[in-house]
Amino acid sequence: MSDPLRKTKSATSIRTLSTQLRQLGVAHGDLLMVHASLRAVGPTEGRAAGLIQALLDAVGEAGTLMAYVDYEASADLPYFDPVHSPAAVDYGALAEEIRRWPTATRSLNPGASVAAIGAAAAWLCADHPLDYGYGLGSPFAKLVERQGKVVLLGSDFDHVTLLHYAEHIAPLPQKRVVRRDYRMKVGEEIVARSVEEFDTSEPVVDGMPTDYFAQITQAFVDGGRAASGTVGRALAVLLPAAELVQFAVETMGREYGGRV
Repeated sequence: MSDPLRKTKSATSIRTLSTQLRQLGVAHGDLLMVHASLRAVGPTEGRAAGLIQALLDAVGEAGTLMAYVDYEASADLPYFDPVHSPAAVDYGALAEEIRRWPTATRSLNPGASVAAIGAAAAWLCADHPLDYGYGLGSPFAKLVERQGKVVLLGSDFDHVTLLHYAEHIAPLPQKRVVRRDYRMKVGEEIVARSVEEFDTSEPVVDGMPTDYFAQITQAFVDGGRAASGTVGRALAVLLPAAELVQFAVETMGREYGGRV
């Protein structure tokens, strides 16, 4: 049987990846949210599993790794099953690997679902509100509460899911509210549930550009508030979650808060 963490000749080792993450600013005990392009990171020892192990090594036993996973419906599994529904393909292969990690925990909001591994995983994923699942009480709010970090590994700046939490708490008038209908497994039953939330598929207010998250993240980085480096072959950016959200809320409020 092949070893899933085997090292190929051209692959970056798990130890090197972990060292690069520590040099970037990831520390033992961190609550770390990851967005990654495996293609950008390049060949790694153990492939996706090796990168996850490097991330876990970087945060240590007292730390926690999390990823936004959403869920992917299929003909075989048309409803949300927190145990078996795969991560949405739009969020990359690493999200699914984290969801499938043997010790991973998953939150129970279908569309806003996150998966986490580590010391705070159970707390992070517990009691995820179904309505307004990117807002107060969500894993995203808890990431900010715990002074967590977001790491982008070759990932576009418009992929920072945490900024939906900033949208939620920003003083913006006339936010677009949507209702989404889900079928989900609760215990042994399949139940129907209508969920209300601010729109996360389109700009939350009229006039906001579709690449607004990328603009905010770029401005934050340009202001010297983030760390950057290389992990594997990828450009890596480390963002302090609370500072990023505060910056985003202030920016959104200044640019769109006065509109009626």
